[in-house]
Amino acid sequence: MARVCTICGKGPVTGNNVSHANNRTKRRWYPNLQTVRVLVEGAPRRVRVCTQCLKSNRVVKAPRVPAAAAVV
Repeated sequence: MARVCTICGKGPVTGNNVSHANNRTKRRWYPNLQTVRVLVEGAPRRVRVCTQCLKSNRVVKAPRVPAAAAVV
């Protein structure tokens, strides 16, 4: 499913836009998702994680490998 945090499962919530004339139209609020390199079973993977999971350290980021070290 798109626009869902892979750690906590947070997804979009629905509600209404309400104009000054009190007309209501449906809308969605999306979670703040970031694509992050994460260690999954010891291997780096790209996953979409919400910022609350990033701030609360529920995610172990993969260490960055310099390009020169990766070639050697």
